[in-house]
Amino acid sequence: MSDFKDLAKAATREMRQVFPETPLLRNAHLSDMYGADIWLKREDLSPVRSYKLRGAFNAMRKRPDAELFVCASAGNHAQGVAYMCRHFGKSGVIFMPVTTPAQKIQKTRMFGGDAIEIRLVGDYFDDTLRSAQEYCKEAGGHFLSPFDDTDVIEGQASVAVEIEQTLGKAPEHIVVPVGGGGLSSGMLSYFGTDSQWTFVEPLGGACLNAALRAGKPVPLEKVNTFADGAAVAQIGQNTFNVLKDVGLASSLTIPEDRLCTTILDMLNVEGIVLEPAGALSIDALKDLGQAIRGKTVVCIASGGNFDFERLPEVKERAQRYSGIKKYFILRLPQRPGALKDFLGILGPDDDIARFEYLKKSARNFGSVLIGIETSHASNFDILFARLNENGFTFQDITEDETLAQFLI
Repeated sequence: MSDFKDLAKAATREMRQVFPETPLLRNAHLSDMYGADIWLKREDLSPVRSYKLRGAFNAMRKRPDAELFVCASAGNHAQGVAYMCRHFGKSGVIFMPVTTPAQKIQKTRMFGGDAIEIRLVGDYFDDTLRSAQEYCKEAGGHFLSPFDDTDVIEGQASVAVEIEQTLGKAPEHIVVPVGGGGLSSGMLSYFGTDSQWTFVEPLGGACLNAALRAGKPVPLEKVNTFADGAAVAQIGQNTFNVLKDVGLASSLTIPEDRLCTTILDMLNVEGIVLEPAGALSIDALKDLGQAIRGKTVVCIASGGNFDFERLPEVKERAQRYSGIKKYFILRLPQRPGALKDFLGILGPDDDIARFEYLKKSARNFGSVLIGIETSHASNFDILFARLNENGFTFQDITEDETLAQFLI
């Protein structure tokens, strides 16, 4: 470990010629809430708003003779590679899925300038990755993995170096998000058992959890890309070699909808903009409880590349998870006064967010899609009881993924 620590410290020193360290800030709001000394390592404040440029920097500085770097990424890794291609004066070809949001493509182009070429290939990342690797072989470039590369892992460990330099010691507890494992394996290699660990993944992309259960990296059958910065189908072999003994007790998975509540809280209370993956470690505090009380805890806010066009979706998911917004199909009698009767049942804090007739030609009854927002989840118990008492037939479809996909 001492050799790795020396390498990580050397990489960190070299980085200071390119970009400043990111701040490690004590958060009073979270500290009071959880009865602990909570610190946030603000990787969202790096030049590319994520930690990814660290690994890209370290891998590229170690290959001074390479002239062409190739990568596949839909977001943060692409931006880190682009930034470093321009810094080192190297050529880069960055493959991104055709479905990548325009904002991410524009930011990647902004960081790389004339040093990079962006190629949009494939609807899904696996297709993009395959094309990038084939091109790299043909062009004789160096393929820069977003996580499964020993130099990238070493570069990401600079996060741990900076934490130690600020605190003067290893934190008692570290909460770190996991995607492919580059950041987490780098930090674990640096701090080792000097700290307690919690490794956090989105529920729809828990590749570390799956690998721990299988004893080896295994592909997930399906990946939810909402937390795209950590939604990886299979953890890297190099990273898993480091993480394989962490144990399932240290592995947490977070529902994507719950993650949205933390994104909104950090935005509204702290004014901190986090992407879904960047909020994972903070959201995990809800599950740690007594395990962190009274301890010095560092959460890695891994990224802040959030497209504000997603804010309505984040708010919607947060409300549904908190139980303060529901959708249901109401069978409404086709008679004068029926709508007025329904409106009279609503409580003082119940707001209609959506009202849409699904079947307009019905003679006796019409099906209506209704969305209701309220102040407390318990208000729905009252509303549904009143609907039953007044003979209304309805179906709650809030958690019905199939219906919600077509109707909401």
